[in-house]
Amino acid sequence: MKKLFSVLIALLLVCVGMSAVAQGSPISKLPWQKGPITVKLGSNASLQVPEGYMFLDASGARAFNEITQNPNGDKDEYIFANRTEGWVAYFSYEDTGYIKDDEKIDADAILANIRAGTEAANKERRSRGWGEMNILGWSAKPEYDTQLKSLTWSILGENESTHDKVANYNARLLGRHGVMDVVLATSPDKLDMAIEDFKRRVSGFQFAPGETYAEYQPGDHVAAYGLAALITGGAVAVAAKKGLFTVIGGFLVAAWKFVLAGLVAASAWFKSLFKKKN
Repeated sequence: MKKLFSVLIALLLVCVGMSAVAQGSPISKLPWQKGPITVKLGSNASLQVPEGYMFLDASGARAFNEITQNPNGDKDEYIFANRTEGWVAYFSYEDTGYIKDDEKIDADAILANIRAGTEAANKERRSRGWGEMNILGWSAKPEYDTQLKSLTWSILGENESTHDKVANYNARLLGRHGVMDVVLATSPDKLDMAIEDFKRRVSGFQFAPGETYAEYQPGDHVAAYGLAALITGGAVAVAAKKGLFTVIGGFLVAAWKFVLAGLVAASAWFKSLFKKKN
């Protein structure tokens, strides 16, 4: 149950200032790996990191989360970033079982559950001294690609204190035994460009042999929920049906991602980082 409640549905990013990306900052000291390189995303998948992009393994990602005020969950995350366009993508694998993809998605109902959960989550955020969130709506409604076996959506929100608009693009890549969660974080004005760039680069992602969706075999574990729950989280989706929005709120506190707004404007910093490693 604990594992189910740690499912990431990272919804938002928020501005925390340019100073953290200055030379000599903790972020510049993280163990970034630069492309071209092929990296493992745990034991279930791999990713080709092309030239001009960089990667943090699980330990590096945990340190990055601490710097950017992201709670670390009980599963490993990996970070894939564009050094010039200012976006960061989080990869994490969820051992959900095989997800049947024949469910119709009710976008309005899902958004209502997310908003209710966000209100509950803000109570916890206040107790931690973190900025509160407001969900503005879909930037892109959920869409399932039957060929690629991927579910994507994007939610637009804002920091209630500063009213800065924030956006995350989400993808769920379905495999035989589970799902690779991917969250692309950037600023709203860069979102369309970041999504297009990310879609080109994610072609380098692949599940390990025996782990692809097409390799499903009768007798494999099948999840008790479908596509809609991948947006609100399996056990959390059940809680929503029961009106337990405080449960959803606790889930969202652990799920939200905060990245540096400065990443969007810090291409010079990224370039200097790579020059130092050449």
